[in-house]
Amino acid sequence: MIKEYWTLIKGGIVALSWVCACLGYFLALGPKGEFNFVHFLMFSIGLCLLAAGSCALNQVQESDLDSSMDRTKKRPIPSGTISLERALFLSFFFISIGLGVLTFLSLMTASLGLLTVILYNGFYTLVWKRRWAFGAVPGAIPGAMPVVLGFSVVDANILRPECIYIFLILFLWQMPHFWSLAIKLKEDYKKGGVPVLPVAIGSERTVLHIGVYTFVYLAVALASPFFVNAHLFYFILVIPFVFYVLKGLVLFVSRDATESWFPFFMKVNFSLLVFLIAAVADKWTYDLFF
Repeated sequence: MIKEYWTLIKGGIVALSWVCACLGYFLALGPKGEFNFVHFLMFSIGLCLLAAGSCALNQVQESDLDSSMDRTKKRPIPSGTISLERALFLSFFFISIGLGVLTFLSLMTASLGLLTVILYNGFYTLVWKRRWAFGAVPGAIPGAMPVVLGFSVVDANILRPECIYIFLILFLWQMPHFWSLAIKLKEDYKKGGVPVLPVAIGSERTVLHIGVYTFVYLAVALASPFFVNAHLFYFILVIPFVFYVLKGLVLFVSRDATESWFPFFMKVNFSLLVFLIAAVADKWTYDLFF
């Protein structure tokens, strides 16, 4: 039964959200900040509960779509292993407790968390995803919020260039990540009546849009010295990975997208962690040694 609940809360997404939030947390903190383990632990609990509740609510909202697609019809709600009522209760319970913990730490962080839930479960799940081929673009805003939540619980000034940079990286990453996966799952989305980009305009034209967003994503990574205190890790991680992903993009564009999507998909995913970790590592090493 544990596996079913892990699937209900989309445990992999919750884990990635926590990692990204931690990177935002430690970027704001820096080596000269005073680390409080209890504060960090409470933030982690609040963030994970909020993410778990939001993901569970998403499965409640999309149970009709999930039952019509091969990839998702075995999820807990469509398969009947977890009732719709129980999943709905758990989603609101987790969201409420998560927001309560975050409110105790920072009203701003809790407000941003509530905004994230509204954007994801309200606008994206119910409107953008179901009605708009480019719904992934505004839908990437709540997807990029974990780093901002992590940053804001330490430093309320979320308009600092450092916070803007990590938000942009996580925001722009989502289009090549999601659309390349959507090419693979095109027929499944078509069954569910979800107008994702490959369904709406075809795989070949989708690849062109992936290319545009990937170029912008890599350009922002290369421009990181304008946002963060980039030095050692910028040169040994960011620049090599920019060209690594660029090479993957060339191969992806030049071959059949339905066959070559996975290598590109994995390169883009690894690059996200590299770009975020490099920003944090550069800040910490520079502030410690210079």
